Amino acid sequence: MAGTPGTPSVLRVMNDRAALDLLVAHGPLTRTRIGELTGLSKPTTSQILGRLEAAGLVRTTGSQTGRPGPNATLYEIDPGATHVAGLSADPTGLTAVVADITGTERGRCRVEAHALADDVPHRTARLVAEAVDGALEQAGLGHDDLTATVIGTPGAIDPRTGELRYAPHLPGWHSRTLHAELAEVLGTPVSIENDVNLAAVAEQYEGAAQDHDDFVLAYVDEGVGAAIVLNGTLLRGATGGAGEIGYMPLPGAPLARGGTGAYAREDAGGGFQSLVASPAVRQLAGGVEDLSAAFAVDGVLDEVARRLATGLAAIVAVVDPELVVLSGQVAQAGGDALRARVEEELTGLALPRPLLRISELDGDPILTGALRSALTQARATVFDTSRTT
Repeated sequence: MAGTPGTPSVLRVMNDRAALDLLVAHGPLTRTRIGELTGLSKPTTSQILGRLEAAGLVRTTGSQTGRPGPNATLYEIDPGATHVAGLSADPTGLTAVVADITGTERGRCRVEAHALADDVPHRTARLVAEAVDGALEQAGLGHDDLTATVIGTPGAIDPRTGELRYAPHLPGWHSRTLHAELAEVLGTPVSIENDVNLAAVAEQYEGAAQDHDDFVLAYVDEGVGAAIVLNGTLLRGATGGAGEIGYMPLPGAPLARGGTGAYAREDAGGGFQSLVASPAVRQLAGGVEDLSAAFAVDGVLDEVARRLATGLAAIVAVVDPELVVLSGQVAQAGGDALRARVEEELTGLALPRPLLRISELDGDPILTGALRSALTQARATVFDTSRTT
């Protein structure tokens, strides 16, 4: 932000952002209500709204009725101020969603990985572009309408090298120039984020972790991972691998000795993942494919709960979170019965006793988190009125 702290230009920018944040949080508001919530005078509030309207960030949307006196004009964020894209990548393809600045979905597209041959140059960037283009077309938008794009993938980007680690099962994503390739085909800044970290962002915004600054999200699905949030901040680690608990050695599990580099095998047959991921649950149930039915087999619920509790106890003993959220297919299939049994099994395994909840988010939490992250980035840019003052 340009300017000297305390000067009128800086105060104007701060007041503008405060008003915009209120409209994001509350939806349409009157000038009087914005003044009440910010503590600013009516003339100052009117000046703010005039500036934001002129900048294309705010628009009027009818009037408030049902109160004594004249009807009051309502103001809202202009949805067309900018747009963002969020993507979720998996071994079989990509799903892209485009949303306006308010977070309302405008377009969606799924592209399967087999849509392009493995030997096509810059294959991953082209698949991403195809997914985003499809979502933009559905929304009636173009690349110039995007301000930020966030892609969720298994594994994590090593901040030292820019290379995707811990995801050998995601071919084509390990190029050190991938960021540049994606930015070129999309024409917008691109962030690649760990998928479980994005699921945690979704839980913070609208899920079980609202109002919690210290929590762990344990994502138990075909693979196993965790997001660790301390003092409201995601813990990433030196190589971006914080939370890769699938590799964690536990009693009863062979060690995951598939390698130590960026291409270490996730299917090496060891670690916490080999005990609690969905293939392990199906194996415990004698090959029952449906996970909900697998949990109905005698002994499966108790055994999975015991294994989960053992792994979670190691995390809880080190991190001491307020809350542990269980997410992913295994958690959803086991439901509250699994949560209750894990809670019982944790007794005596770790001194801290965090709250334990099952995620209740609808839809794909990774996509939700990707959109939320993209919106945060876009608002930081578009809502900065110092560029126009």
